[in-house]
Amino acid sequence: MKKPNFDPGLTNKYSAKLRRAIRKDGKFNVRRRGRNWRDIHAYLFFINQPWSVFFALVFLIFIAVNLLFATVYYYVGIQHLQGADAQTELGRFLNAFFFSTQTLTTVGYGSLAPRGLVTNLIASLEAMTGLMGFAVVTGFLVGRVSRPSARLGFSKSILVSPYQDGSSLQFRVVNRSMSNLMELEARVMLMTVCSSEGGLERKFDRLELERDGVLFLALTWTIVHVIDANSPLFGKTAADLERMQAEVLILIKGVDDTFSQTVHARYSYTHDEIVWGAKFAPAFEIDEKGNLQLEVDRVSDIISAPRLNQ
Repeated sequence: MKKPNFDPGLTNKYSAKLRRAIRKDGKFNVRRRGRNWRDIHAYLFFINQPWSVFFALVFLIFIAVNLLFATVYYYVGIQHLQGADAQTELGRFLNAFFFSTQTLTTVGYGSLAPRGLVTNLIASLEAMTGLMGFAVVTGFLVGRVSRPSARLGFSKSILVSPYQDGSSLQFRVVNRSMSNLMELEARVMLMTVCSSEGGLERKFDRLELERDGVLFLALTWTIVHVIDANSPLFGKTAADLERMQAEVLILIKGVDDTFSQTVHARYSYTHDEIVWGAKFAPAFEIDEKGNLQLEVDRVSDIISAPRLNQ
């Protein structure tokens, strides 16, 4: 029986050119289709959105709920809202809308008030909706701010640099979080495309690292793969990697010292993000008081080195 090729979970077979497997934000470049509303988890959806999208969604839901209840109040009869009468239909609807916002948020300034059984029942239902809704939004906020994340900063480029008597593949990471990261481990793979009998096929090769872990990430960590005779990059040029649609896939795992939880970071570099014949510039120094000073925004700084074969 033929031994199957190594597959980390991105499949070997495909029929078209792939832009990249992992996006710059660390998410897999996969768009899911064919799901229905039962597959959507509201909590995961809201805590995974960017902050701008999260607040925009909360605002739109707030407006939509108030418009719904304002419409109900308007058609039940604006005369059942004390102080809501106005000279125009738009003014009366706006008064119903603002009464709705006061009821939903349980503010109640006293200038607007419900009259009659039906209107009071609607206002009671809206007040309950508001209490439950804001409790849910508070849960989303707590989940967002309390969720630990690695927040690693990766160098913009990956380098093929001189190393001892040969060369190496290098990239650099830095901790951008206020938390300390401990016991970090790195796994790096090279994904290439080759032709097979069935068409195009992805090939995944694990890249052996000079050091695949550090106890803590107080400064920067330059992760190095030595390009020797055992390396899948041995003898490859920039043109070879472009033809093979090469992409370096990275997974880093560590422990957040503040939350005592395991965190992960994913990243990738495509063949056109490789800089040949360069090395990283120092990103930290010792100040006049003898303290180490790290420049986080210099994680991508490089300097020229003896030119390598491209």
